[in-house]
Amino acid sequence: MTRTAVVVGHGMVGHRFVEALRARDTDGDWTVTVLCEEPIPAYDRVGLSSYVGTWDHRELALAGNEYAADDAVTLRTGVRAVSVDRDRRVVVTSDGDSVAYDALILATGSYPFVPPVPGHDLDRCFVYRTVDDLDRIRACADAAGEGAVGVVVGGGLLGLEAANALRQLGMTPHVVEFAPRLMPLQVDEGGGALLKRLVSELGVVVHTGVGTSAVADNGHGIDVTLADGTVIDASLLVFSAGVRPADALAREAGLPLGERGGVLTDTTCRTEDPHVWAIGECAAVDGRCYGLVAPGYSTAEVVADRLVGGAAEFPGADLSTKLKLMGVDVASFGDALGVTDGALEVVLNDAAKRTYAKLVLSDDASTLLGGILVGDASAYATLRPMVGRPLPGDPASLISPAGEKMGISALPDDAEVCSCNGVTKGAICSAIADGACDLAALKGCTTAGTTCGGCLPSLKQLLAAAGVEMSKALCEHFSQSRRELFEIVSATGIRTFSGLVAAHGRGAGCDICKPVVASILASTSSEHILGGEQAALQDTNDHFLANIQKNGTYSVVPRMPGGECTPEQLIVIGEVARDFGLYTKVTGGQRIDMFGARVEQLPAIWKRLVDAGMESGQAYGKSLRTVKSCVGSTWCRYGVQDSVGMAVDLEHRYRGLRAPHKIKFGVSGCARECAEARSKDVGIIATESGWNLYVGGNGGQSPKHAVLLASGLDDETLVRYIDRYLMFYVRTADRLQRTAPWIESLEGGLDHLRSVVCDDSLGIAADLEAAMAAHVEGYRDEWKGVLEDEEKLARFVSFVNAPAEPDPTVAFDESGARKVPVLLGMPSTTR
Repeated sequence: MTRTAVVVGHGMVGHRFVEALRARDTDGDWTVTVLCEEPIPAYDRVGLSSYVGTWDHRELALAGNEYAADDAVTLRTGVRAVSVDRDRRVVVTSDGDSVAYDALILATGSYPFVPPVPGHDLDRCFVYRTVDDLDRIRACADAAGEGAVGVVVGGGLLGLEAANALRQLGMTPHVVEFAPRLMPLQVDEGGGALLKRLVSELGVVVHTGVGTSAVADNGHGIDVTLADGTVIDASLLVFSAGVRPADALAREAGLPLGERGGVLTDTTCRTEDPHVWAIGECAAVDGRCYGLVAPGYSTAEVVADRLVGGAAEFPGADLSTKLKLMGVDVASFGDALGVTDGALEVVLNDAAKRTYAKLVLSDDASTLLGGILVGDASAYATLRPMVGRPLPGDPASLISPAGEKMGISALPDDAEVCSCNGVTKGAICSAIADGACDLAALKGCTTAGTTCGGCLPSLKQLLAAAGVEMSKALCEHFSQSRRELFEIVSATGIRTFSGLVAAHGRGAGCDICKPVVASILASTSSEHILGGEQAALQDTNDHFLANIQKNGTYSVVPRMPGGECTPEQLIVIGEVARDFGLYTKVTGGQRIDMFGARVEQLPAIWKRLVDAGMESGQAYGKSLRTVKSCVGSTWCRYGVQDSVGMAVDLEHRYRGLRAPHKIKFGVSGCARECAEARSKDVGIIATESGWNLYVGGNGGQSPKHAVLLASGLDDETLVRYIDRYLMFYVRTADRLQRTAPWIESLEGGLDHLRSVVCDDSLGIAADLEAAMAAHVEGYRDEWKGVLEDEEKLARFVSFVNAPAEPDPTVAFDESGARKVPVLLGMPSTTR
């Protein structure tokens, strides 16, 4: 007979347990019932900040979290365990059900600690733990408006994550930390000082060494009073002062707890009751709770192994952490704070390069005990696995920029490369030897790199060290990479796809290489993309210079540089939308999108817009999209520079620039950051001393924050650096590679990019600037180029002999709150 395991809690660790048990239970001895208190199944709580901006919890979902194809697992979302009857072995649920178990696995996690300060329970006070928490914070922030102040109590890992979320919501965050430095459990005084400086430069106001005394309603928001008497006039407050194990269910069931809370277990993760186990943050293994995901996964694996007759025990925890907070690298590992008797420290604090590195060594300086890295954590992948092992050379050289770096190949086979999943170098090398010759195969057979992804660079190094040649071929028709094809086109002057594939490729091409070559040809000349052979290379959007929508119609987006638009142009847009029956929407990039145009209508729409002095907004192309701006010093009382003027100039300069992927700009007139510049590929923020230039911010499925490239720039230097940055990206990035992963892929990363752009280390600055000047000089509006060419105009028909009159089967349904296109005579399910 099968036995039943009931899992209370469906966070990352609970889900990991279910996966581990199902993988081990080859005889089908167990069925699993999962009680998930939240309305959605397990998601990546470590990556909670990425929810800000997408607001789609499905992007956080853990793979296989619904167990749709597994009849042995029953998932009940929105159901909480109310009590446990250990004598009867039954869990009573919030919907009144009773679920019997043979093994009960408590995976209840932890809850945020809220200090008992007066006013902590006001409506404007929140915690930062779940998707629902972020939804409520967002609603309050939206009501407060751009630039409103938000306070975060707690300057640890989660506190800085919360501050970043507030910043992304358009608020000005204040972080209050009782300890004398930020992240007091991970970094020391020196690392904390640099971290505070870097975070402050990003617009976060930091208060350290001070507590919170009271929170009070002031009529329009809240007053947050600090212990030193400072009063912060804020719109909301987020408590992120640590977590406590969620052990209430176990306490009420009479199970012993740890001295500091948590469900007390032995090293097998079994409680005093032989039928009850605890895993993750709620478990006090031998009396100690662990608040990181990697130890939680270890406990899940231990219990899964025990339930199928194994003998696994908790191996201890690696408390190392590596993360990027608001674009700032921070890592700590081993005995980071040097508490071991006789420990020695080797410190490199480079204020000019904004980096701090410390190694903690044994008293004879031969063994690595731990370390801290702030500003540059590139050495983390090789240093962390060396903890407890003899160092291969001079410790100072391991953290010195001029020193000889230790490669991943120097690590012993039993060193953990992936600490999240406990995967050793030996296991990875064995998988490579058995035929796992790319990242996808390695991740699939070892689980390395499938949680936080921090070890992916190490996996690539091990593949390279094993002699696996990572193919750089663009596709089957070109053995060259995009970068190499760009150099070939630039050097040879070849201007057609047929000429390029004949000379340097093979076959007729495909839907991978054709758009790439089209982009390269567009990036290296000012020819119209629909001219001659080029037209056949474009994808659907570029072929019709408009974005195709799900119903087969197209959207039209005229350019509005910096968000500026004259009253006359607004009137024309409204008239066009009315006359052609288009749905209009203001986009996040400060312009107006018109939806529902048919192919044959596009030229007529463009003509009216062009006649009004407007042009293509390139919304369809892998090119510059928008330069978003706030109102700056022209109107805003906080503005210190003319952000609108700068945004207009930059959009006019870089419009039409074709690139490996779309490019977005933001220009903010002060540190309040109303244009959200740090989420853009190019972000510019005004200061009293000039412009700060940020690069590599991207949205999408893997959001990245832009990082500071240079500060205090005058107008001329700013434009010169952007010219170099963009042209270097256009020349060297891979196919469909956005700026954030491109910077990460550069050998030397941001430091190398800074040396190329700011210091001209490759001696190509003049060439990059000349290429951009040629683009600016040769720019022509693509819509106008079609209107002036009868041959190009002939392309804009929906089919041969298409009628000029509107389709009588298409109308707009205005019965609801929104005007939406429908197909008349069709059932509603097809609309």
